[in-house]
Amino acid sequence: MKLFLDTANIEEIREINRWGVLGGVTTNPSLVAKEADDPERVWKEILTEVEGPISLETTELEPEAMYQQGLDLAQMAPNAVVKVPMTPEGLGVGKRLTDEGIKINVTLVFSPAQAILAAEIGAYIVSPFLGRLDDVASDGMDALRTICDIYEIQGYDTLVLAASLRHPMHIVESALAGADIATMPFAVFKQLVKHPLTDAGLEKFLGDWKALKQELEKGA
Repeated sequence: MKLFLDTANIEEIREINRWGVLGGVTTNPSLVAKEADDPERVWKEILTEVEGPISLETTELEPEAMYQQGLDLAQMAPNAVVKVPMTPEGLGVGKRLTDEGIKINVTLVFSPAQAILAAEIGAYIVSPFLGRLDDVASDGMDALRTICDIYEIQGYDTLVLAASLRHPMHIVESALAGADIATMPFAVFKQLVKHPLTDAGLEKFLGDWKALKQELEKGA
């Protein structure tokens, strides 16, 4: 399972990219708006920083305008992936884009039925939002497991991207469910590496090493 960062902040992206585990980035209009900068400049910086797929979301609602915007986003870089919403208009535009060889990510997916539609138009990625389902007393992880099962049974090539992940166990459970990608905020990504026993063990090792060096210096 690839690990993506869900952000438009270039400093967050650079930090996680230095770890050597960043597979890609997902952005959305809300995340880009938080940067209070020209969206095109923000997108280009991210596309240059990360080699993996970078999802750039359309904001137009009218089909022809959405299609033209999708073409523009796709031309920004070879690793650009165009996000379209799970709406009739988004599906229609997404099919037009995929027919032209453009990779799309169908976003705001909340049910297995919607995920089937995304696969049927040949989407590169489908993005079920798990945390938001949990917020309305639905089982987001159960929806993800069902989507992964359906895709395996039907032989769909569309990649399942678990989105709206709130804590490390969401990532672990997404991996167990068979998700191809998990995207998460910067804070959650940093939590993946943290464990109190790791911190305590490192402190003990370094303490013992320091004590050894001091003893050797005394002996010398």
